[in-house]
Amino acid sequence: MAEGGLRHADLTEKIIGAAVRVHQVLGPGLLESVYETCLAHELAKIALGVQRQAPLPVSYDGLSLDAGFRLDLIVEGSVIVELKAIEKVLPIHEAQLMTYLRLSGIKVGLLINFNVLRLTDGIKRRVL
Repeated sequence: MAEGGLRHADLTEKIIGAAVRVHQVLGPGLLESVYETCLAHELAKIALGVQRQAPLPVSYDGLSLDAGFRLDLIVEGSVIVELKAIEKVLPIHEAQLMTYLRLSGIKVGLLINFNVLRLTDGIKRRVL
């Protein structure tokens, strides 16, 4: 169960709803940073805790590396939201989200590409 008592399915549904609202107003074709700012605002309006550009340290063979990786959004401490504004989501983008989940210990992630005509065509949910 996610923080605050929301189940992951309920939480991802709320995140997707907020993303759809942003996309309906702004449409495709803008920078990822614009969508990130607006989505974080929408999530805060519905009282969800949002962390933007959260650092993701990497551990390897006893070393702790601050490699500068950042997660676009972490919602309620339990869902990673990786945002894109690209022509097409590739398998490497999905693999990137899975790596972020594994390294962070968070089990649920959303990959949302805002550069589509219908936002629901640009959403992928992944679970470790």
